[in-house]
Order: sequence, then structure tokens, then C-alpha cells
Amino acid sequence: MGTRYEQDVVAWAREQAELLRAGKFSAIDVEPIAEEIEDVGKSEQRELSSRMAVLLAHLLKWQYQPGRRGSSWQRTIKEQRRAVGVALQKTPSLNTSLRDSGWLTGTWADAASKAAEEQGLDAFPEELPWSTEQIISAEFYPQ
Repeated sequence: MGTRYEQDVVAWAREQAELLRAGKFSAIDVEPIAEEIEDVGKSEQRELSSRMAVLLAHLLKWQYQPGRRGSSWQRTIKEQRRAVGVALQKTPSLNTSLRDSGWLTGTWADAASKAAEEQGLDAFPEELPWSTEQIISAEFYPQ
């Protein structure tokens, strides 16, 4: 075997891809390949969670600071909704995250923390006050 996974992951990945394409399955480094494949899914979930947290934080700011609403917040809300929609379209299995109460609770906590830190606010509901449908709807802006 060539490069070890721990030594240089990029060189290792190229070598493993070549072995797979050549059909040399007995020579591949199975366990690290399996871990890397799982990490791809985790990365997609982290990306969705990050975008949802930004979106939720801006929806919170929109609701709790009506005097500061502006085109910048509106652009951020639209962009995050677009990016969430693209992620869900490209990876439909991510839709299960939107129905997972534990995932939503964690994402909501991140969003509330982010909004509180950015705006000096701390009077947010402990539980997510909007449905997933509202959050990703282009027409929804909390009042």
C-alpha cells in the first residue's frame, strides 16, 4: 500500500480512488474509506444546520427588533432560504433532519445564541415558535 491515511489524506484519497477504479478491491483501505463516506453525510448535515441557524437568527432579529429591519436582513433571510432549498433538493434525505426534534432543538439553540450575541437580545422562546414550513416559506416573516 502507498500513502497512509494518517500521513497525507489527500494523497491517500487519490490512491484509494485509483484502486477502486482499477477494481483492486482487496487493496483498498476499507475502514478509513467508510469513515470518509460517513463524514460526507455529516458535513452536509452540518451545512444545513449552519444555514438554518443563520436563517432562524435573522427571523428572530426580524421579529424582536422591528425598528432595525432592513434590506440586509431580508437579503440574508432570502439567501439562507434559497441555500436550504438547494441543499434539500440536492440531498433529499436531509428532509429527515427538518422533522427531527432533537436536530431542530440544537439548531434553534444555536440560532438563539447567535441572535443574542449579535444583537444583545436574550428574551427568546425556549422552543422553536415556527413550523418548518413557515421557516422555509418565502412569504413568511414573523411579526
